[in-house]
Amino acid sequence: MKFRLKAFGLHLAGSAAALTLVLGAFWLGWYRWPGWYLASVLHIVGIVVMVDLVLGPTLTLIVANPGKPRAELARDISIIVAVQLIALGYGGVTLWRGRPLYYTFSADRLELVQASDLKADDIKAGRRENPALAPSWHSRPRWIWAPLPESPEEAQKIVGGTLFGGSDIIQMPRYFRPWEQGVAELRKQLKRVDDMPYFTPAEKHTLKGRVAQLGLPADQTNTMVMWGGSRRLLVVFDRETLAVRALLEPN
Repeated sequence: MKFRLKAFGLHLAGSAAALTLVLGAFWLGWYRWPGWYLASVLHIVGIVVMVDLVLGPTLTLIVANPGKPRAELARDISIIVAVQLIALGYGGVTLWRGRPLYYTFSADRLELVQASDLKADDIKAGRRENPALAPSWHSRPRWIWAPLPESPEEAQKIVGGTLFGGSDIIQMPRYFRPWEQGVAELRKQLKRVDDMPYFTPAEKHTLKGRVAQLGLPADQTNTMVMWGGSRRLLVVFDRETLAVRALLEPN
């Protein structure tokens, strides 16, 4: 049993180190709050953790028979490690493709834009026409303003195209502008929690309580919804500076 436990401990330590390195890099680079929440990646992380920290070391505990020939034991553990690496690779690729790139303000809301949301043609156009705000492989999440073009014809073309599966304005980096340029428009779109159309009465009650717990005014026009897929957050701004004061879950 001592041999099995030693093999289990070594396998668990190695798996934990590899998992910490990969997931830590993604968390530090792209998935800090609210990225991991809005991108809904916990199920992917859960699968990887289950395979690498639970299934892999447990199988090693089972197969690590001290009476087994070393060549056979090495083969069995190699198979287990290969399965773990496949799971880790799957998780890493999925997290990379879905990494948060932008938190965009457009119209009356904030929205998460992930790498998988951007089409290759839109990325190329952004790098050509707006290189300062276009994404690259090492881009970290940025807060930007995504207004419609000033040309009514061009704006209508984008809006109409969106209805038929075309790219939305928040997926077109060539139109992105620095966050600071959009704060005047942002101020006009702020609402009270009670006036938010995207939350149920029960969620509004919960949110107002959380805002009050933070010592922030819960009855001012200082909030906006942030979307990430089907997930929502309430973003609370400072009315004077428009700095983000809190990002709150509705439940």
